[in-house]
Amino acid sequence: MASVRMIGTGQLLELSARLRRAGNDNIRASFHRRIRRAAEPLRDDLQGTIRGLAITSEGRKAGKRGGPSPTSRPLRASIAAAIRISVRTGGSPGATVWLDRSRLPDDIPVGLVNRINDGRIRHPVFGNRRRWAQQNAAPLWWDKTVRAHQPRITREVARVVDDVRRRLE
Repeated sequence: MASVRMIGTGQLLELSARLRRAGNDNIRASFHRRIRRAAEPLRDDLQGTIRGLAITSEGRKAGKRGGPSPTSRPLRASIAAAIRISVRTGGSPGATVWLDRSRLPDDIPVGLVNRINDGRIRHPVFGNRRRWAQQNAAPLWWDKTVRAHQPRITREVARVVDDVRRRLE
């Protein structure tokens, strides 16, 4: 799963340089805030999508043993809490919506979120590497959500760039 980047390298780089030269902190703060606001609906939608994502399995076979989950924390809520936004107005201006792996619990493997995005999660049953289970999810939940928001974000960032450019002239 790739991070989402809102960048128009030419326009944003040129505008960032002009903001530095102007030295107006009010315009820079406004630019930063408006770029973040453009990305917030995408982050919120990604969080809502993963929270509501159905992850299904075949279930237990007749006569098989089972038990409660060994963790008390929900997987999807943990992933949703790790989705973040970072905005830069310096040398490489833009916004990135990304999954902060440092905010995930230690027992969630690094590649699990990518496997959920692929639609197929294969894992050992309660850590037993001799017994494996497969669970399925709607594939490409991250990619589809990003694609749905891309036109709106592009329009909004272009509008912000135009507004800031007009204020600098």
